[in-house]
Amino acid sequence: MLINNAGAIWAAPVDDNPESGWDKVYDLNVKACFFLIQALLPMLAAAATPDQPARIINVGSINALRIPTHETYAYVSSKAALHHLTRHLAGHLAARHITANVIAPGLFPSKMLAADVAKRGLDVVAAPVPLQRLAAADDMAAAAIYLASRAGAFLTGVILPVDGGMATTI
Repeated sequence: MLINNAGAIWAAPVDDNPESGWDKVYDLNVKACFFLIQALLPMLAAAATPDQPARIINVGSINALRIPTHETYAYVSSKAALHHLTRHLAGHLAARHITANVIAPGLFPSKMLAADVAKRGLDVVAAPVPLQRLAAADDMAAAAIYLASRAGAFLTGVILPVDGGMATTI
């Protein structure tokens, strides 16, 4: 199993968004994931069987499923690229008994969210979430365990939102 859970964000107005910010975000959020998958394909294929495929789980974002309000153009488009890349890989790697899926987290405690929580408060930040809270570590872990377990062995090309309903109800 391989879980790609790295991510960088860059926020800047559309008029002032630098190329260096795009490069940083795309290099980590898309390019690094692809080349790590490529490097580990022999090991994943060696461990895979028809009944128990090897797993690739990429961590995307619900912001690739909806239009966010923050000006994070590189982040949003890179996570959408990762979602599409994962689906593309799912089609090509299925014959090798390797699944490729995405966990798309919503709001959860992170370095990226910390400044917003400090500025506006946890209740305000969590207010748009239909389930009225941020995702917890065990919410994210449960999604990964599901996709990596026997229960997820017949899933590939799936984007699984773990967002308390934000992407699908708002």
